[in-house]
Amino acid sequence: MTGYTMLRNGGVGNGGQTCMLRWSNRIRLTWLSFTLFIILVFFPLIAHYYLTTLDEADEAGKRIFGPRAGNELCEVKHVLDLCRIRESVSEELLQLEAKRQELNSEIAKLNLKIEACKKSIENAKQDLLQLKNVISQTEHSYKELMAQNQPKLSLPIRLLPEKDDAGLPPPKVLRGCRLHNCFDYSRCPLTSGFPVYVYDSDQFAFGSYLDPLVKQAFQATARANVYVTDNADIACLYVILVGEMQEPVVLRPADLEKQLSSLPHWRTDGHNHVIINLSRKSDTQNLLYNVSTGRAMVAQSTFYAAQYRPGFDLVVSPLVHAMSEPNFMEIPPQVPVKRRYLFTFQGEKIESLRSSLQEARSFEEEMEGDPPADYDDRIIATLKAVQDSKLDQVLVEFTCKNKPKPSLPTEWALCGEREDRLELLKLSTFALIITPGDPHLVISSGCATRLFEALEVGAVPVVLGEQVQLPYQDMLQWSEAALVVPKPRVTEVHFLLRSLSDSDLLAMRRQGRFLWETYFSTADSIFNTVLAMIRTRIQIPAAPIREEAAAEIPHRSGKAAGTDPNMADNGDLDLGPVETEPPYASPRYLRNFTLTVTDFYRSWNSAPGPFHLFPHTPFDPVLPSEAKFLGSGTGFRPIGGGAGGSGKEFQAALGGNVPREQFTVVMLTYEREEVLMNSLERLNGLPYLNKVVVVWNSPKLPSEDLLWPDIGVPIMVVRTEKNSLNNRFLPWNEIETEAILSIDDDAHLRHDEIMFGFRVWREARDRIVGFPGRYHAWDIPHQSWLYNSNYSCELSMVLTGAAFFHKYYAYLYSYVMPQAIRDMVDEYINCEDIAMNFLVSHITRKPPIKVTSRWTFRCPGCPQALSHDDSHFHERHKCINFFVKVYGYMPLLYTQFRVDSVLFKTRLPHDKTKCFKFI
Repeated sequence: MTGYTMLRNGGVGNGGQTCMLRWSNRIRLTWLSFTLFIILVFFPLIAHYYLTTLDEADEAGKRIFGPRAGNELCEVKHVLDLCRIRESVSEELLQLEAKRQELNSEIAKLNLKIEACKKSIENAKQDLLQLKNVISQTEHSYKELMAQNQPKLSLPIRLLPEKDDAGLPPPKVLRGCRLHNCFDYSRCPLTSGFPVYVYDSDQFAFGSYLDPLVKQAFQATARANVYVTDNADIACLYVILVGEMQEPVVLRPADLEKQLSSLPHWRTDGHNHVIINLSRKSDTQNLLYNVSTGRAMVAQSTFYAAQYRPGFDLVVSPLVHAMSEPNFMEIPPQVPVKRRYLFTFQGEKIESLRSSLQEARSFEEEMEGDPPADYDDRIIATLKAVQDSKLDQVLVEFTCKNKPKPSLPTEWALCGEREDRLELLKLSTFALIITPGDPHLVISSGCATRLFEALEVGAVPVVLGEQVQLPYQDMLQWSEAALVVPKPRVTEVHFLLRSLSDSDLLAMRRQGRFLWETYFSTADSIFNTVLAMIRTRIQIPAAPIREEAAAEIPHRSGKAAGTDPNMADNGDLDLGPVETEPPYASPRYLRNFTLTVTDFYRSWNSAPGPFHLFPHTPFDPVLPSEAKFLGSGTGFRPIGGGAGGSGKEFQAALGGNVPREQFTVVMLTYEREEVLMNSLERLNGLPYLNKVVVVWNSPKLPSEDLLWPDIGVPIMVVRTEKNSLNNRFLPWNEIETEAILSIDDDAHLRHDEIMFGFRVWREARDRIVGFPGRYHAWDIPHQSWLYNSNYSCELSMVLTGAAFFHKYYAYLYSYVMPQAIRDMVDEYINCEDIAMNFLVSHITRKPPIKVTSRWTFRCPGCPQALSHDDSHFHERHKCINFFVKVYGYMPLLYTQFRVDSVLFKTRLPHDKTKCFKFI
């Protein structure tokens, strides 16, 4: 304590205090050095310990710091163990990576197998759906048959009479012959096919006297007729040609009657025989007058009342064009309607009825007593008065400048040559035909010749004398093409002709041209008309028209076609069915045995095709007069009008009055395989597609290694005989649907566009419905027609490179349309689409229907077609003008009507999704 105090108080000297401080500093330095020594020695040891033992610790959250650097550390036992573990783990990781890659490869293979199985399942589902549809269709057909409650009948067995049959009992008067008492129906069953046997006139004595041109023309048309048979035992009808005779041969009636009786199948009375006497000249005499023809029918151009048997004999047209086709370039056009002369007449009467009967009565005596026997004097006075009045320009001449043609008594003889008469008729709006004054002369060759020439050049016939029997009068409605005026009304003829409107005149002129082309113009048309009249009278259906046999080109379908998203994407529209139906052919024509009864006059007198003159087609169209296509799938039915009237059902099915129908695609191609394959692939999945007929128009066959796409429907590749654009419209027998979609191999159309066009066509089955529109225009400076493809609000044609039409028009185009048009198509390799538009407009008198606003349809990147050639449009100008000359007028009609699909919204339940309207 004392020392301490001293120290504090400085009890020791300064030297002691300094020593203590030094000693204290040394102690501190020593302690600090000792501490640093401990830290520098023991801390690394402790750290090394933890570094070697920390890997073995199991506490959570502790981590391995990894390999240590330096070879001196590996000398430690734990470090060596860690190195061995690291190497072992690395090897195991490599092995696991190899196994992982192997498993991934196996997984990829299994995925491929799964995808293949899914596709197989989808295909199986589609097959199952198709089978279900087939079963459903079969059940539906079965129910329909059961509902009809009619037993299935087989064709009746044909009963043929014996060769030496006695025939029918003879009528009391041969002039009383009619079908019921002079025709043997047992030889002509409904299912017989109407076989006709034609005698060879050269085997009989009168055959050597026949006019060579008439005989040659008759034999040529008989050989080509579909009804003619060589088996006389099964024949329904027997035909013999007896005239006209060469000049100056005169065959006595007794000799001709004897030769007719000696015909092998005459059977005592000549029943089921037709005796044809064709007149090539206007002065042909009545060869069969005073000849007993028994029960045989007579077909000629001259008849007396005592000779003519109404409903049994036939008045036929004279054979003017014996061995030549009419020259359409020489036939004048049907417009303008009014020509230079209002009416014309040239003729001379060699012997009047008044002079022949040696009686003369005044007008007052005629009015008080019996009707006058001859009005010729009054007719002459009246017509001369009209000519002198100068009210209209008319030309009447009752005296020939040169010697008149020979004629029958009381008949007006023809003046001049045929060419001169035609030139005058070309300038005439009406052509007067004055019937013979003899009331017993029913028809004469002179009158028939005047009628023929008037119809040929478009002069509307005006027949003075209602007692006349015009050719085929019991079948044709002559009131639609000619005016038949009683002779007492001759003073009213001028007023009557002035009262007709231009539209009525053009309609009569057009109908007269139709009758002339169909029933008068050639030997084929005359012979076919005679047979058709008899067949129609006995109510036998026409034979099926021949279809073009398709020579298929073998090909391989090696790849499944994909679905082009541009084709399948319909936006908000869903025009296809929910389930895809298998190929379903249109029903065959079922009115074969009723058409001859129900549509008697319409079929013979209407321009939509001579149903009775030509064999019928399997798909004769249902015209608007027969059925109204109300709501057959294009949305004109009222919303909520019953089951199926809503938008949902509308989209899911075709609907309408014909709920099940498909169409056939006909695609013309020429050595463009890649373009063709792309076009076919775009048809994959197209609803209502029945079949694709590829018309291979090249003589070179497709490549053998070419793989054709599998689009779910049959693809028929047809080989043609020659490269012709007319092949597009051949009625191939492989086309089993009424609807045909004619499409070019480079046409680029979406599925919804095709479906919409099909729906619209079903509302207008008698018209062309398509996409690219064109129109014709009148070139005022050159006075000719032009073809125009510019964009316009008006159109008159729809190109058949993408258009729907009825198969019936394929028959008319190939077999009925004038051959001159098809020849021009082959000459220019162009204009077949224009020709089809002309034909349909000529028949229906309706314009085509354009759907959607699309004006072109070529696919991008496709090779250029023939239409890109500079001469393409020049050729089409020429085609239009040539077709107008053939038809005699411009049949194309303008229209501003276009059908578009517009999606509109209305208040409907959630399951009634959408409807469509059309503008």
